Amino acid sequence: MTTVESTEATPAPVAVRHVAAGRPLHWLRAGLADIAAMPLASLSYGVLLAAVGYLIVTLASGRPYLVSAALSGFFLAGPFLGIGLYHLSRERGAGRRPRFLDSLTAWRRNAWSIGMFGVMLAFVLLSWERVSAILFALFHGRQPPDIQASWTEALFGAADPLFLAAYVLIGGVLAAGVFAVSVIALPMLLDRPLDPVTAAITSFTATRTNPAAMLVWAMLIVLLVGIGLATAFLGLIVTMPLVAHASWHAYRDLTGQPG
Repeated sequence: MTTVESTEATPAPVAVRHVAAGRPLHWLRAGLADIAAMPLASLSYGVLLAAVGYLIVTLASGRPYLVSAALSGFFLAGPFLGIGLYHLSRERGAGRRPRFLDSLTAWRRNAWSIGMFGVMLAFVLLSWERVSAILFALFHGRQPPDIQASWTEALFGAADPLFLAAYVLIGGVLAAGVFAVSVIALPMLLDRPLDPVTAAITSFTATRTNPAAMLVWAMLIVLLVGIGLATAFLGLIVTMPLVAHASWHAYRDLTGQPG
């Protein structure tokens, strides 16, 4: 009988360390170095993510709450979308020659745990879509605002200040929670045979241990992804791979490992 390795056994806890508030800038520099060393593979992911994002928002343009939920989804689902890029950084850091095709199936290293974490993120996204729909209904009634000019008006074009305040507050709380439990969780699940609960707890511990550095990192992620969205997704071709590669280095740095 074939023995199947289980990720359900209780693993040893993963230690995290304190880093300086400016450390995220080092992660970005390391991410840029990865892109420079693997431009074709890295930017291929960027093109794919930008194309998918543009397609989703274009298809949802007639329903403002769907557009806003899709835009928010780039922040919430970002860690999961970067698995292939984490693999590229991992291979390069280990002194091996990264292969793009191998990165496409990197999730198979810890398929069950990565899949369960993906289910959790999908549940969060679906919940946010419903909350977004409810907020639009409360503030705009059954008739959504007329925003035919462009998809960028889906959230802000006809929104009143009270709606924006409620939307940003609720979305911000949700995003902060997802960030705390996922900021290094998926790079860790790719790198180690851990279960998703252990990875989420370790990620939360790293966030709690380094509030200043993680606040800076969160702000940088919002800025970089925001630039990508503001340029009609073209900027995501570079900013999404940069954030993903840097997230790998954040994981390694916060758990006290080289590379």
